[in-house]
Amino acid sequence: MLDQDLKTQLAAYLQRVAQPFEMVASLNDSDTSHEMLELLQTIQSLRSDKITLKTDGTDARKPSFTLQRVGADNSLRFAGLPLGHEFTSLVLALLWTGGHPPKVEADVIDSICALDGDFNFEVYMALSCHNCPDVVQALSLMAIFNPKVKTVVIEGGAFQDEVTQREIMAVPMVFLNGQMFSSGRMTVEEIVAKLDSGAAARDAAKLSAQAPYDVLIVGGGPAGAAAAVYAARKGIRTGIAAERFGGQVNDTMGIENYISVTETTGPKFAAALEAHVKAYDVNIMNLQRADKLIPAAQPGGLIEVQMANGGSLKSKTVILSTGARWRNVNVPGEQTYKNKGVAYCPHCDGPLFKGKRVGVIGGGNSGVEAAIDLAGVVEHVTLIEFDTQLRADAVLVNKLKSLPNTTILVNAQTTEITGDGQRMNGLTFKDRASGAVHHLALAGVFVQIGLVPNTEWLKGTLELSKHGEIMVDARGQTSLPGVFAAGDCTTVPFKQIIIATGDGAKAALSAFDYLMRMPAVVTAAGALPTVTTTAMATA
Repeated sequence: MLDQDLKTQLAAYLQRVAQPFEMVASLNDSDTSHEMLELLQTIQSLRSDKITLKTDGTDARKPSFTLQRVGADNSLRFAGLPLGHEFTSLVLALLWTGGHPPKVEADVIDSICALDGDFNFEVYMALSCHNCPDVVQALSLMAIFNPKVKTVVIEGGAFQDEVTQREIMAVPMVFLNGQMFSSGRMTVEEIVAKLDSGAAARDAAKLSAQAPYDVLIVGGGPAGAAAAVYAARKGIRTGIAAERFGGQVNDTMGIENYISVTETTGPKFAAALEAHVKAYDVNIMNLQRADKLIPAAQPGGLIEVQMANGGSLKSKTVILSTGARWRNVNVPGEQTYKNKGVAYCPHCDGPLFKGKRVGVIGGGNSGVEAAIDLAGVVEHVTLIEFDTQLRADAVLVNKLKSLPNTTILVNAQTTEITGDGQRMNGLTFKDRASGAVHHLALAGVFVQIGLVPNTEWLKGTLELSKHGEIMVDARGQTSLPGVFAAGDCTTVPFKQIIIATGDGAKAALSAFDYLMRMPAVVTAAGALPTVTTTAMATA
């Protein structure tokens, strides 16, 4: 099952196991069960002095296995084979169970250990889902460090009956104590905050107590990360508040056009962005959603950003890099059947529609790439495009047209997504040339029609375009003094990662230049100094 190179790497990792633990398997006669036993035997053979394998498990979910630290009461179970994207999750679970410390902030571990109650989690994942590992690893970590948290990781392909019975049409899907808890990517911090009702108030107080920044960046995507690096290199006090570090990049499967990086995935790129920012003296504040921007009361004064949790941050300059999100098609049935047939990530949710007929709305690069990927999994894909022709790159269009199980409909306006009240069953569209209305019987539809800037919270504060984008000049300056913007939330054309990073760097340099020219302002707390010549020397 594991080739020799992978075994060698795994053996090196397992040398970090310091505490003995058991793997207890509950098996049956299925092929998956035989493969699981082979995998567990390989793991045990690579660290036999610390890891014991037992095959007398009696759990109702078969095949499955638990990781049980000797003398502890933790409960972590994997049902199905944790391979594909989840192999890393398995390796980390082995190390953590064996006493190797996780790369997580100490206060996060403290928050996990402080959770009180009975938390029985079931998380359904797909081996091809790039969003699932974050959730799987978060819940695994919680189960290992808090005996009151019990986690079962379920590979949907191995337990199709459960997937059908629970009507799971999107992953990762998490149930807590039998009730739906969440759907989609979540970090361990987000999960803990959702369980700990007092976390938001404590976090708000912590934010409000911080000293003012020279540069505060709102948003942690490629633009925000680049801005943070460039600002920090100037030696000025820099903070970055992000709802989700990496932003939309986390939901991108393949990146092949970032110059000097031949090929990578979105999650890997996002992790590299965060690691680069952490290499500098930048205060990273994750899980922070901005709610209001309050301009400086006077030239050279402090700008305030109020957060959704009630806290606030102040800074001499602000860089807005809040990015964008997937655009909804906004027709009847879309919200009703979201995650019940209506999906937005073909890589994550595509395997749930294996052997079924699905649709893709959108004829740009994202839509055509989604249709190509899905064609390898589902029975048939129908791509629906509003315009009279597809807008994707020619190489992608030609690839799609070469596939035997695809249909392309252009000049077609989606008017409704239909269903039976429980799940979607089709899509209605109008032929824009003839006016004729048609209905397609579909098990699922993937919406891929572009992006909407995350700027609603800024309306009435600074100048926005008719599309909601932040108006910026060539230096990234907005209509408010000291407030700059970069990335997909701005009017800069061509929403590309490489353009966003360049704009983030430019906005940081512009903010630094603004600080150089900003006069000192005397407040009740005393003078707010301009940037020193020492800081300038580090440029």
